[in-house]
Amino acid sequence: MQLASEQRTKLDNSDDALFYDHPRFVTHVDDRFIQQLTDLYRQRLQANTRILDLMSSWVSHLPEEMEFEHVEGHGLNEAELARNPRLDHYFVQNLNQQQLLPFADRSFDAVLNTVSVQYLQYPERIFAEIHRILKFGGIAIISFSNRMFYQKAIQAWRDGEESDRTKLVFKYFASVPQGFTRPELVANVPPSSPFLAMLGMASSDPFYAVIATRASE
Repeated sequence: MQLASEQRTKLDNSDDALFYDHPRFVTHVDDRFIQQLTDLYRQRLQANTRILDLMSSWVSHLPEEMEFEHVEGHGLNEAELARNPRLDHYFVQNLNQQQLLPFADRSFDAVLNTVSVQYLQYPERIFAEIHRILKFGGIAIISFSNRMFYQKAIQAWRDGEESDRTKLVFKYFASVPQGFTRPELVANVPPSSPFLAMLGMASSDPFYAVIATRASE
């Protein structure tokens, strides 16, 4: 699977580093979403393992009671990453300019990506890198909702319905030949309220996570 060139385009073509230059010490999803994500991490991650939090910020939503051997953070704003108490180390890199990650093969037990996959212009290359740096049997958890910085999301994401976006992440995993197990979708979409809909409001953020493990040596 390869995205067409127009599917990779953004409404705002300026350097992403400029857009993320000022720190945003906010959460981009509601508390209900965050709790579901933390619960999922509690169920699927193993203590005393090596974690890469890809496209992270000042919070990682990892369970407070779980200790890990190493948590590596990545993002575009150094001030946000420096504030994150769960990171043992972090680095700044624009994945839309440089897709190769600065790690040896099979370096991590888990790779996490929270509400950021919609901004990747070359997701096939990034998912190939996720496969490369994961240990055999290592897990990748890609979580997202329906929120986004619309001007920075790629066209393939902006133009799709929510169900299309989950399929898109499935295709990202499938773009690595025989690289991952068949992805699993964990979803919790709250019923919509007609009253809130009239006000242009949602009852709470929908929760989606697409999960797969490295299947090949």
